Amino acid sequence: MNATRSSPKVLKETKDSIRVDFQRTSKWTRFKLKYFNAAFLGHMVFVIFRTVLLIGISYVILYPFFSKISSSFMSREDFVDVTVKLIPKYPTLDTYKAIIRDNYYIEALINTTILSVFCGLVQTFICSLIGYGFAKFRFRGSGIIFLLVIFTMVVPHNTLQLSMFMKFRYFDVLGILKFLGGGVIPSFKVLGFTSINLNNSYWPLALLSLSGLAFKNGLYIFMMRQFYRGVPDELEESAYIDGSDVFRTFLTIIIPLSVPMMITLFLFAFSWQWTDDFYTNVFFTTEGLKLMPDVIAVPKSLDTDYAAQNLYVAAIRNTCGLMILFPLIIVYLFCQRYLIQGIERSGITG
Repeated sequence: MNATRSSPKVLKETKDSIRVDFQRTSKWTRFKLKYFNAAFLGHMVFVIFRTVLLIGISYVILYPFFSKISSSFMSREDFVDVTVKLIPKYPTLDTYKAIIRDNYYIEALINTTILSVFCGLVQTFICSLIGYGFAKFRFRGSGIIFLLVIFTMVVPHNTLQLSMFMKFRYFDVLGILKFLGGGVIPSFKVLGFTSINLNNSYWPLALLSLSGLAFKNGLYIFMMRQFYRGVPDELEESAYIDGSDVFRTFLTIIIPLSVPMMITLFLFAFSWQWTDDFYTNVFFTTEGLKLMPDVIAVPKSLDTDYAAQNLYVAAIRNTCGLMILFPLIIVYLFCQRYLIQGIERSGITG
């Protein structure tokens, strides 16, 4: 019993004596004992191998971006100089200036920002509301309706291109009013029109967003349904007991809980609308409204008629792409944390 109690004291004294003896040795001896051993050398080999591997993979992935950024600052002379690789010998901002001036970059930036923010906000709220209904309410035919929502993710958009164009080219206003009026056509039918042309305006994209039928809305609804299925029912039940109705409960209790997920949806909707060239080409058929897809063009003020024409034109188009992606990078830097949280809470992996 006494031996058991005295053993910790002996161990502590032994450690202290070893530490004192180690400190009394020379610095060179301590350095050899600490670093010149098999465990440390094996760890260093693993660290060096891992670092070299990560640098190599990063180089392979990031090299195309570095080359595009570098070529955007190159002058025409740099493309015919075989000694120029990544670092331009005669750096210039002429390509950026020409894109901003000739391709109406500022106008396209403002128009695309307005359209993307509006569609992103509307789609986020509408898809959240629809996803909440699928997650928390049971009604006849809900499974079939949700299956149709998933089916919208499978149908190629090219198959709907003509039908969507014709639908908004000859938009049946009286049919909508008749539906909303319970079958009674309003008296102002005497105005003499039965359809209007909504193309070349924001209305087609706005109506698609309000109805939950816009680009990737099926995916957004699915993500919100997965998220709301993890929200405890007790929160809503307690609100109902206090006299709150369904819509008020959704606005005051459910939405504050789903802010990270809604930010993720907004980022998805904003990004896809920002770089969309399918719907914009379908609904905007004139040259009046400038959007981001219209920026990708060779400015007329740049002289591309010389030996390295193909390389120069490719660099110009890559610069246009960089200018389109630059606002998205800024948005991502500020919202990266919410994006990761939303993806984790949505239950979507892979």
